[in-house]
Amino acid sequence: MKPIINRVAKSSLVNIDLEDFYPKGKRVSIDIASWLYKGQILKEKQFRTLVSEHNWAAYNNNYVVLYCSTQAIIPSWAYLLITSQLVGYAKLIVVGNLELLEVTIFTEIINKIDFNIYKNKSVIIKGCAKKPIPSSAFTMLINKLQPVVKSLMYGEACSAVPIFKKK
Repeated sequence: MKPIINRVAKSSLVNIDLEDFYPKGKRVSIDIASWLYKGQILKEKQFRTLVSEHNWAAYNNNYVVLYCSTQAIIPSWAYLLITSQLVGYAKLIVVGNLELLEVTIFTEIINKIDFNIYKNKSVIIKGCAKKPIPSSAFTMLINKLQPVVKSLMYGEACSAVPIFKKK
């Protein structure tokens, strides 16, 4: 009886799993509607008081999304005022939603990777993840990898989908 040989493990394929790059830190949303008069009107003096009295230390080492759940028109300075309080506590602050937050996080992560380590290699980008990896993170990754790799695949080594092969 011949021993079973794991050809995938012996191959020169390099696996990239974006889930390995997923940073620790709680994702928190701050709805500023509760700081508005009747949830609709920003009264500057009242708003500034509420912002200055808020416990910003509670967001230490968190990723923070600022948004307003009502149809109120929020001046840009209001988000800037809140951001100025969060700086030094939060790891990252965005105005928008949790999806934008994850895209921004992964943009920073991908931009810090030295892609020269993948030069002329065959790379498989793992697709399935238990954590919320945004689709655009995969797009960003391919943009950075394709100019340097020999080939790109997506999925698992046993059933990878070819994406790119250098000619």
